[in-house]
Amino acid sequence: MNTIGIIGAMPSELADIRSILKDAEIRTISGFDFYINQFAGKKIINACCGIAKVNAALCTQVLIDNFAPDAIINTGIAGGMNSDVKVCDVVISTEVFPHDLDLHFLNDYPPYCGIFKADDSLMEKAAETCRDFGINCFFGRIVSGEAFISSNEVKADICSRFAPYAVDMESAAVGHCCYLNKMPYVSVRCISDNADDEGAMSFDEFEKIAAKRVAEIVLKMCETL
Repeated sequence: MNTIGIIGAMPSELADIRSILKDAEIRTISGFDFYINQFAGKKIINACCGIAKVNAALCTQVLIDNFAPDAIINTGIAGGMNSDVKVCDVVISTEVFPHDLDLHFLNDYPPYCGIFKADDSLMEKAAETCRDFGINCFFGRIVSGEAFISSNEVKADICSRFAPYAVDMESAAVGHCCYLNKMPYVSVRCISDNADDEGAMSFDEFEKIAAKRVAEIVLKMCETL
C-alpha cells in the first residue's frame, strides 16, 4: 500500500499520531484539515472528522475523492460492550453498522446493505500489531449511534439486539462510505470506558491512555502494510 488514510473523531485521538508525524503538509478541503506526511515509505493522510456519523461520512468521502488512498483506518476510543472486553483492550472491527437505525432502511433501499464488513487483511494486520505490543485485542462488531452511551439500561438494550464488542459514534459511517467506494477499511478502537453508568467518569480517566495506545498500533500498522 502506498497511501493510507487515518480518520479520528476528536483531536485527542490524533494528537499522538501528529506528535510523531511532524512537519505535515496541511490541506483544508470542505472544512476538514488533512495532515499529509511521508512515513515508512508511504503517504499517510490523517484527518479529524469531528464527532458523529455525518461528520465521519463527509470526511471519509472527501479523503477518498481527493487523495485516493489504498485503505482507510478509523482510529480512536470506544465504549466496551462485551463482558470480556476491558478498559484499554482493543477491539478490531469485523463489521460495523448503526445501532440507532432500523437496518431495514439500508437493506431494502440504497445501498441495499446495512452491515459493512471490514477488510480481512487489515483486520489481521491490526491483530498482529496488537500481539507484537502485547496488547489484548478482540475481533468483533462495532456499532455506532448519535449518543455517548453511559447507561446500564441503554447498554443492555443495544447488547441484547446486536451483541457488539464496542460502541462509538463514527465507525458505521466510515464503513458505510468505504463500502460504497469499494475501499478497504478497518476500525481499530481502544476501550476507554464500559458504556455503563460509570462510563463518563471512566472516559475522563482513560481517554488519553487509550488514545495513545491505539495511535501506536495504527502507526505500526502503517509501517508494515
